[in-house]
Amino acid sequence: MPRISQLARTAGVTPQQIRNYLDRGLLPPAERAGNGYRVLTDAHARALRTVRALAAGHGWARAQEIMRAVHSGRLGDALAAVDAGHADLTAERAEIARARAAFTAVAGTPRPRAPLRIGELGRDIGVDTPLLRQWEERGLLSPTRDSAGYRVYDASEQRIARLVAVLRRGGYPFGIIAAATAALRTDDDPARALAELAGRDRDLRLLSRARLRGSAALSDYLDSDPAPPP
Repeated sequence: MPRISQLARTAGVTPQQIRNYLDRGLLPPAERAGNGYRVLTDAHARALRTVRALAAGHGWARAQEIMRAVHSGRLGDALAAVDAGHADLTAERAEIARARAAFTAVAGTPRPRAPLRIGELGRDIGVDTPLLRQWEERGLLSPTRDSAGYRVYDASEQRIARLVAVLRRGGYPFGIIAAATAALRTDDDPARALAELAGRDRDLRLLSRARLRGSAALSDYLDSDPAPPP
């Protein structure tokens, strides 16, 4: 039977973290010996490996939710949380694919030549001028000013504004939009912006593998003997 210090050393955490995990229900309940010390078993070591694998793939908050549900006998809730984690990845992957398609369509349109003022640009891309000002405040647009102090959007800014409008209509997050517009503004190369989206897709694949490993670790833990509460 491992001591708390031994279990902590093996897992690369502190003994206090082990105590915290026990108190939060992330590990099975531990009986007390006659001297008052907690009695740990191999089941606690398996649970610790499981919660850390879940945290690496599903995030710490969801890992805690899952393990607390398991150890309180709410297996259905635990499995529902796992399923929700994988569903989140599916939704994000679809979002990136839609963003890439939208960007490709916008980036391939002919570039306008004449500079436009804010009202003209709004009418051209179908958005209200206050929205264009909000995008400017977020750093997505960088218009210049003419001699009268009016905002003026050159050909590059018009192209970026059109991209932002298309992506926002699709409900895409500002994080993806900012990355794509920044890449396009750097050297006016659509391939760079598409590469940014492709990079996010690669990161998502790595996260998907980590999440799969966490789910596999939970499955092994549930199948272990002695098993955690059903």
